[in-house]
Amino acid sequence: MSSPQRKSPLAVLALLAVLVLGACGDSHTKVTTGTYAGESGQNAPYLNVGPLIYEVQLSRELNPANTEDATYLQGLTPAESKLAPGEEWFGVFIQVYNNNSQALSAATNLTITDTQANTYTPIAPAQTNQFAYRGGLVPAKGQLPAPGSIAASDAVQGVLLLYKIKIVSLDNRPLEIRIANPENPRETASAELDV
Repeated sequence: MSSPQRKSPLAVLALLAVLVLGACGDSHTKVTTGTYAGESGQNAPYLNVGPLIYEVQLSRELNPANTEDATYLQGLTPAESKLAPGEEWFGVFIQVYNNNSQALSAATNLTITDTQANTYTPIAPAQTNQFAYRGGLVPAKGQLPAPGSIAASDAVQGVLLLYKIKIVSLDNRPLEIRIANPENPRETASAELDV
């Protein structure tokens, strides 16, 4: 026969186990710096930059001869589309979340740096490129890319930051993305990129 006193400690232990497991929650972590976990993004940090949250979905070299990658490179002027010797295209796909009740400006200062302090800024293709990150306002309780947009419907589900980088920078890994708050440029967050 079990007594009510025996059930209580077991019930308390079961409740504690549920609370501990529930605290594990999502595999994402809110941080201001972190290491990008890889293509799946399962352990990619959410980067808090001011009132907005940025998440790297994927980062990789882009090949203009590849049909999919050629789409990401649309909207460049002839001068922009030329690579100098020793350069190649590099794309970082991100999502931006605004959990606030008002529209807020997304970052415009998103740089990549290698271990030798080579720093790269993104190139903004023309409006015809529906994947390109342009900053601008992120709607209240909204995100970039906007739900239903071409970029949101793509397999990567992120807007594209497009960089020309030196091939040697791939040897000087890890590459790090740094995002600055447009309202306070000294406030930044960074993460290593998976290449």
